[in-house]
Amino acid sequence: MTKLRIVAALAASVFAGSFGVLAAPAQAAAPLKVKNVVLVHGAWADGSSWSKVIPRLQAAGLHVTAVQNPLTSLEDSVAATRRALAEQDGPTVLVAHSWGGTVISEVGTDPKVTGLVYIAARAPDAGEDFVALSQKFPAGPARAGVQEHDGFTTLSEDAFLKYFANGVDPKTAKVLYAVQWPTAASIFAGRTTAAAWHSKPSWYAVSKQDYTINPDLERFLAKRMNATTVELEAGHLSLVSQPDKVADLILAAAGQHE
Repeated sequence: MTKLRIVAALAASVFAGSFGVLAAPAQAAAPLKVKNVVLVHGAWADGSSWSKVIPRLQAAGLHVTAVQNPLTSLEDSVAATRRALAEQDGPTVLVAHSWGGTVISEVGTDPKVTGLVYIAARAPDAGEDFVALSQKFPAGPARAGVQEHDGFTTLSEDAFLKYFANGVDPKTAKVLYAVQWPTAASIFAGRTTAAAWHSKPSWYAVSKQDYTINPDLERFLAKRMNATTVELEAGHLSLVSQPDKVADLILAAAGQHE
């Protein structure tokens, strides 16, 4: 092994040790330092789901924008995220939770985007039938609580509190249930035309106790995209129950960790 490769390998192992992750080869180079972060929430949620992460990012000097994802269609959600991205004044890291990963996989090809961070999120390939892919893994119990009315879905209170927000303190979980945003049933079958993770550095936070998206599916997605991956002892809403660790991963993607 050449001296240069030895140095690179050591740097990668130090980075992995800092976050308890396995650093993929594509992540060995230090990420570009950026100041803008755009956050995209998932189904049955709104922008307030990032409320514990945002102050931590702002304290590090980052400019943070949380998209109010309409959840009416993939096209509408992509358009809302593109508008938020257009307002950033320079290089930007895109971050998504849950279904929002579909959105950043599409929008992330924008040249302004330097990296993608997936928090217990979908990460479809271009044109992929993600419903068929997810069916290769056992479904989480949260799915049994999906209720549909006039083409829009919500989670029952029991499913939301027990399975969607497991690990979140009960008082906070009930607030999140009260503000859950109805989600069009059609968006789950929506297919992207691009998969930005093929060309952009990616980071992934697996929720080991996720009852909404199977943790093994999350691991599959992270490995497929060659992402720098951290596994959290958390349920689906790790951005609420473990905001420090989620913020740390985003800061790493933004080049804020030396």
